[in-house]
Amino acid sequence: MDEFDVIVIGGGSAGSAVAGRLAEAGCSVCLLEAGGRNDTMRVKTPGFMPFLPDAVNYRYETVPQKGLKGRTGYQPRGRGLGGSSAINAMIYIRGNAWDYDNWASLGCTGWAYDDVLPYFRKAEHNERGADDFHGADGPLNVSDQRHANPGSIAFVEAAAQLQLPRNADFNGARQDGFGLYQVTQKGGERWSAARAYVEPLRGNRNLDVRIGVTVKRIEIEQGRATGATYIVAGKERTVRARGGVVLSAGAFNSPQILMLSGVGPAQHLKQHGIEVVRDVAAVGDDLQDHIDYVSSWGTDSKDFFGDSLAGTWRMVKAIAEHRRKRTGIMTTPFAESGGFWTVMPGAPAPDVQWHFVPAMLEDHGRTKVKGHGFSLHACVLRPESRGTVRLANADPQAAPAIDPNFLADERDMAVLRAGVRLSHRIVSAPALAEYAPRDRYPIDIDDDDALDDLIRSRADTVYHPVGTCRMGADDASVVDTALKARGIDGLWVADASIMPRLVSGNTNAPSIMIGERCADFVKATLAA
Repeated sequence: MDEFDVIVIGGGSAGSAVAGRLAEAGCSVCLLEAGGRNDTMRVKTPGFMPFLPDAVNYRYETVPQKGLKGRTGYQPRGRGLGGSSAINAMIYIRGNAWDYDNWASLGCTGWAYDDVLPYFRKAEHNERGADDFHGADGPLNVSDQRHANPGSIAFVEAAAQLQLPRNADFNGARQDGFGLYQVTQKGGERWSAARAYVEPLRGNRNLDVRIGVTVKRIEIEQGRATGATYIVAGKERTVRARGGVVLSAGAFNSPQILMLSGVGPAQHLKQHGIEVVRDVAAVGDDLQDHIDYVSSWGTDSKDFFGDSLAGTWRMVKAIAEHRRKRTGIMTTPFAESGGFWTVMPGAPAPDVQWHFVPAMLEDHGRTKVKGHGFSLHACVLRPESRGTVRLANADPQAAPAIDPNFLADERDMAVLRAGVRLSHRIVSAPALAEYAPRDRYPIDIDDDDALDDLIRSRADTVYHPVGTCRMGADDASVVDTALKARGIDGLWVADASIMPRLVSGNTNAPSIMIGERCADFVKATLAA
């Protein structure tokens, strides 16, 4: 069958939620996904995250970044069902309540914290049980970690020794504080959005999942989205939608597909020989991402992951344990502990987030470092810098041109500078100092020029791009507050690209919430 009620483009965090909820409701859904099923043990085993094959990761690069001394940044994005929830650190964070109230104050009526909280709870099955902030009946399994590295626990203790409060639930009554993260795992395995929403419907007649396909364009006829044309095995094929199309390809690929379909900045489209269907300047604009600096220390302690004979033997035994019992260090999300704190006066909510990793990280883990140690991420939660996504060419299989414009706004550097300094203070506290850590990049941490130079030499993304199909009440926004594309009937966008402002935390859980909401919006439209 090549005609459906709804076509969903992209089987990532939001797309899986949209497709699964619509199929559950009785809609016929065709889910188009460029990658594979992502159902191998390599993907399911949390500890294999740094060793996943290229097939599950787009491995995008940015254009050269002026704020990073001309370096190109790395932009990993999940490819296949589950999207980035199939390759991420599995951290379950929603952001701060202030973020969503701020969305509402910007004109996004219906997106305040009290509006979105029921959808977070609806999606969630928290193993701690239900309460005012958490759900226990949803498809997305959220659990405490089965195993935490002693160093990750020591990080929380070190923060407490600086009078920084502990927090056992960053998604509860308050966000600020330090603790161990909850993770999207079930039974010691990764629990991606696809495992939550799509795999339980395998064989369901309402859901046709097509993998290994590249969407060439959304078909738009007389101002209405009527289907999608995709490429599979070198051939083009078109599927039709009676009710409409939901675009859920992520902050990079959703604007790319819109532009390939003739929706975007007119002059840019013409440069690539694309017929303009609708001139929308905001498509691909407003790119926001969490700029992040990773401090790294070596130690003699074998508590931490490391490239050594002892470390290798430990991993071999851990893999065998995980195969038998789904326990042990192979259940690690790597970013095991962390926290949120305010470093700048007048901030309405915590402005820096930390991720503690019990291993030394270099270049996103792509460069191996001999020995043992740990790393501490500090990222700017609400960056002021804005970037763009543009077409590199008109080939749908080509990577888009990604320009986060990192550290273009000096306010971001001020926040990051303060965050890195607090990282060093925490590592100097007794609980971590007892490991006798050796700073891999020693400088005078109080020297602004030296610190700024180090940050610009080593900072990069912590993988949370948003904003490129901005939601808003204004005519210039790409989608309205019901996620409908402005000026095109039967087209919705549902993923992190619709966020008007980046949330103060990891973006996987908010993307799933957006997918849950979009499913309700589509159902209401189809029923009208």
